[in-house]
Amino acid sequence: QVQVVESGGGLVQSGGSLRLSCTASGLTFDAYAMGWFRQAPGKEREGVSCIDWSGGSTFYASSVKGRFTIFRDNAKKMLYLQMNSLKPEDTAMYYCAAYTRAVCSGSWSTYGVNYWGRGTQVTVSS
Repeated sequence: QVQVVESGGGLVQSGGSLRLSCTASGLTFDAYAMGWFRQAPGKEREGVSCIDWSGGSTFYASSVKGRFTIFRDNAKKMLYLQMNSLKPEDTAMYYCAAYTRAVCSGSWSTYGVNYWGRGTQVTVSS
């Protein structure tokens, strides 16, 4: 049984930083691309970032590029999202995702997720 579990969310002031973590069990972690999504109240879920199986290729939504960094440790089966210069508009539930493929496709932000975590809340106060 595959389990994807996020942690690290919380309340932070605008301009602050948080690091989200994700662990995935029950699957061959280093065989799949992984990603982060988020959903704010009243809005659709949006892709934040994707990283390929090796960590060698990463992709970001334009809204977080330059502020967020995705990385992974395959030996520990862990995925991370370092979030800096946080803004109130970053407030959302953040979800970890395991894709069906090893690489991030051109449609990574909207398609191809096989497993989801339950989410961790990030709240940025102004």
